Amino acid sequence: MSKSEFNDLTDFYEAMIDWPKRLANEEPFYRHWFEKIGAGRIIDVACGTGRHAAMFHDWGLQVEGADLSPAMIARARANFGEDERLRWVVRGFEQPIQFDGENKKSFDAALCVGNSLALAPNVETVRRAIRQMFAAVRPGGIVVVHVLNLWLLPDGPCIWQKCKKIKSFSPEPTATALAGNSAIRENLLADKTPAVAVGSGLNEDTKNENAENDVLILKGVHRSGSRGYVEFLAASLADGKLLHQESVPFLGLESPQLEQYARDAGAKAIHFFGDYMQQPYEREKSVDLMMVAEKISSSDAS
Repeated sequence: MSKSEFNDLTDFYEAMIDWPKRLANEEPFYRHWFEKIGAGRIIDVACGTGRHAAMFHDWGLQVEGADLSPAMIARARANFGEDERLRWVVRGFEQPIQFDGENKKSFDAALCVGNSLALAPNVETVRRAIRQMFAAVRPGGIVVVHVLNLWLLPDGPCIWQKCKKIKSFSPEPTATALAGNSAIRENLLADKTPAVAVGSGLNEDTKNENAENDVLILKGVHRSGSRGYVEFLAASLADGKLLHQESVPFLGLESPQLEQYARDAGAKAIHFFGDYMQQPYEREKSVDLMMVAEKISSSDAS
């Protein structure tokens, strides 16, 4: 995956998500599946700033969070620390997962959520990523994929999902510099209710003063044929100056396509859902496309 050049926007992206609300909505889904398979070891192969991995760690699970962006991993490590049950790794989701040192056992579940997989440059990378996730999971374990259902969107117009005012950020590069594609995936399926928010790392001295430093950020998504695009704009409220603009393409993945990749990689039972409430997936109606694929166990193979 390619990396864009813009820096220092981690807090913009973090501000666009109501993380407590999002995780509360998704928690029952993960608890159900982890309890069903007796999961103790989890890997999030596109963890971003580490919110899901940290939640699983809080449940007492052993977790590895991996991401292509060193800046994202640095933010995750700074926010949540690292111990014998929580490990952060810089690695793309299509790259082999190494089992060495303290990481010698297979995982019970592998996740690639938040539309991350759709940001792959092509379907062959998607196939490799799914294969690597299955390779990392024990027999009887699960692979969870969650992407935006592109086919719900009308062909053409942009659907503006977020419009928020936040405080200005330091123009100096910092350790939180990030790759655009890695950051954007954290927000594709975020809560869509407009609100004013302040990111945790923004300038605290300007929360209640210096309104001329306020920045308006907007995020939208649209479909053009079989491709989707995430649109991101940041503009100064003082003078209307456009601070940043980016359009990031993503793949329109289909359930039969994901099913075939999963079966080729060793899946047994495959379940598709249209949201975290586990409603049946409907191509023309569902907001999400979610796959939970169970890996063939040794008893199934015999």
